Amino acid sequence: MMSRVNLWIKEGKGSRIIASSLSRGLRKLRCHRISFYPVGKEYFMKESSLIHSLYLASAAIVPRFPERPVRGQGAGKVDTLQRAKVICRRSAFIVFVALLLTVQPFLENHVSAQEKTVDDEKIEKLEQLIKAQQQQLESLQQQLNELKQTAADAQIEHENTRKTIKKVAEDMERRVDTSSTARIALDQPPGDKDVTSGGGERMRLSINGFVNRAVNIVDDGKDTDAYFVDIDDAESRVNFVGTARASDDLTLGTRIELAIAPNKSGNVSQVDQEVDNIFEQRWTEVSLLSKRFGKLSLGKGNVGAFGTTSVDLSRTGVISYSSIIDTAGGMLFRQTSDDELTDVRIGDAFSNFDGLLRKNRLRYDTPTFYGFHLSGSAFSDRRYDGALWWGGQGYGFKAAAGAGITEPNEDDAGLQYGGSFSVLHEDTGLNVTLSSGKLERDDQSDPYNFYGKIGWLRNFFPFGWTALGVDYTRSVNLPTENDDSYSIGVAAVQSFEKYGTEVYLLYRLHSLDRDVEPSVHDINVVSIGTRVKF
Repeated sequence: MMSRVNLWIKEGKGSRIIASSLSRGLRKLRCHRISFYPVGKEYFMKESSLIHSLYLASAAIVPRFPERPVRGQGAGKVDTLQRAKVICRRSAFIVFVALLLTVQPFLENHVSAQEKTVDDEKIEKLEQLIKAQQQQLESLQQQLNELKQTAADAQIEHENTRKTIKKVAEDMERRVDTSSTARIALDQPPGDKDVTSGGGERMRLSINGFVNRAVNIVDDGKDTDAYFVDIDDAESRVNFVGTARASDDLTLGTRIELAIAPNKSGNVSQVDQEVDNIFEQRWTEVSLLSKRFGKLSLGKGNVGAFGTTSVDLSRTGVISYSSIIDTAGGMLFRQTSDDELTDVRIGDAFSNFDGLLRKNRLRYDTPTFYGFHLSGSAFSDRRYDGALWWGGQGYGFKAAAGAGITEPNEDDAGLQYGGSFSVLHEDTGLNVTLSSGKLERDDQSDPYNFYGKIGWLRNFFPFGWTALGVDYTRSVNLPTENDDSYSIGVAAVQSFEKYGTEVYLLYRLHSLDRDVEPSVHDINVVSIGTRVKF
């Protein structure tokens, strides 16, 4: 191992000779770099180590060389004697330096061990300090991330609240049918999108609607065939809504709704797979809406009790709700004996007794008090009805209900009753829907219906909600007394909210047990379709 030696040499004669001698000697002894510094009367060290002190001390072994005598007088003896002294001193110097170099590794190891111990302690303390600081940084980073997430959640909640408030305000201004809360997926406009307007902010015209098309694959016990239909659950339509705000409290409204439904599922059968295209006036009315006094409607539209047996929060109403006949109501049952078609349709064997649909009427809806409001209407041929509606949410639940009574003024018939209730648990999406209706008969047993559904509503995908439902319905004394019909259905609806689109799939079994001959086959229906809103 090479050593570096720094020596301080006293100024004077012979200093260069001493330095040269030391340099040659030390280089032979593996000291590859030697530095000499001339100083005054004293010797000083640049580094105060023991090794360097010994090196410095070794320099004193070599004194100044005596001046050479003048030639002549004993010059030969002096030279011989001088050479002997130099040889002795150089030998002593070399032995001394060799001894120093022998001792040097042990001294250096001792010093290095001490320094290493000190360095290890410092390094350990530094590592502990760095570890503690790293833990503090990680804790601060975690707290920062939590604060960022809390801020983001608060922002999202704020935006959702703002949108909800805005939507509620718009609904209050544009509302044209207060019973739409009960007809959740059936008659409620799919969305109010302004197409044109005039007269400033007080007058507005909105155009909206949807197209609902499906393929019904029907097995009637003998044949299996496909039918391309417009689903009656929510038949294709276009809706024009005009509003004019007369004051802060009073709004004038108009509504024209047209059904454009080629090959309606309620009219298609095995004997008539292509029926006349339907271009029907669903709604033509004028209305006067007051926040304090309620709403008065005149013209064709829903009667007061219509929708009372169709309250449904499952969001499967586009293909599955209490009126199961809307999917394939025109299909005919076949006899089990000879597979011949009967004249009994699915629509004859089942009914949810949901008011009297849409009529030309005068209707009044009260304002809402604590979630409740009343509706009633009078229409031609001395017919009338009334209904009680309720809707609310709290404790993590959303619920809606309706109950109605109707005087149909039919021969051999009395009053018609109906009601439904639906509740949704908002966190889990689980929901339950119940519905029942009855028609009084004078000369036979009263026909009645019961419907129940268990549903699940979740956001499984980022592009929209998913609704699942399993239902059971039973109608008694339809189409004739003592007939018993039941149906089981399984439905799935997937929404694509960005595009206003719903895709659905339904399987339904229809079974009719007749009290009279002939008995009939069950009818199985698979429906695949989509509804696109605009």
